Amino acid sequence: MSQKPNFANPPPNVGPDAAVSFPRPHVMLITLNRPRHLNSIPSELQYTLARLYEWYDAEPSLRCAVLTGTGRAFCAGADLKEWNVRNTTSKSPTPSSVSADPAPQAPVVTADHPEAKPGEKWPSNAGFGGLSNRGGKKPVIAAVNGLCLGGGMEMIINADLVYASTKAKFGLPEVTIGVIAIAGALPRLIKSVGRQRATEMALIGRTDYTPEEMVSWGLVNKVVQPDDLIETALGAAEAIARNSPDSVIVSREGLKTGWEPMGPEEATGFIDRTIYRKMEAGENMTEGVKSFVEKRKPVYKDSKL
Repeated sequence: MSQKPNFANPPPNVGPDAAVSFPRPHVMLITLNRPRHLNSIPSELQYTLARLYEWYDAEPSLRCAVLTGTGRAFCAGADLKEWNVRNTTSKSPTPSSVSADPAPQAPVVTADHPEAKPGEKWPSNAGFGGLSNRGGKKPVIAAVNGLCLGGGMEMIINADLVYASTKAKFGLPEVTIGVIAIAGALPRLIKSVGRQRATEMALIGRTDYTPEEMVSWGLVNKVVQPDDLIETALGAAEAIARNSPDSVIVSREGLKTGWEPMGPEEATGFIDRTIYRKMEAGENMTEGVKSFVEKRKPVYKDSKL
């Protein structure tokens, strides 16, 4: 049964595209809720989730968070219909232009918000879904219920623990549509799985990695039956929440110091500020996203980078 403790400040409104509950003491459960769109995350939800994680870190009564999705996907990445609108019109899309889902009933932070930098698709200091480049103070557990692709994969690479359903599939297909995993995954992935495996995932673009493969690579902690997934993740969250919150926070901070010599946030920022900006201004990224939306094979031009 969901329990809502007495918070120092109320949680931010997340709108209809996500649900927030508190099923165990000191535990927050976030459920992505765009099943018709495979839980792809549009710009306004990027900033909303980042704000939610900031609130979670600041809320004294919460000690662990779990992220999952509804339907057959955990998260299939960015809303490419939205990207296509942005690329082809140079305008920030409205929710109605990219989604069949109903509009939010209350304001949420959008890419046009003062927090957003020009051209930014998500908060650079938090990354995709507020998680893929998040440093944060408290742990986040990913409960991967289905398809975990692109930005969804970037999020779990930076999650503290990952549990997966037997129905889950994983991959970084960005290169097949002319983009890259720019939200923090690349420097973290190579440290987690090694150069050759990271290169295979980042440069080939497979979308059919099994949860068992991801366990053997060290990206998933455990594979469970679909009906056991949420209970398994909540059980781990509850176990963490029973420990000293100070010890958990400081131990996690100690683990983060393993990202040496250049931290993932710094490395991602360096890539984003340099060669990625040239890539984003080129024709191939626009063509890749547009061809995906139009359901045709992309026609790429020779690189000018």
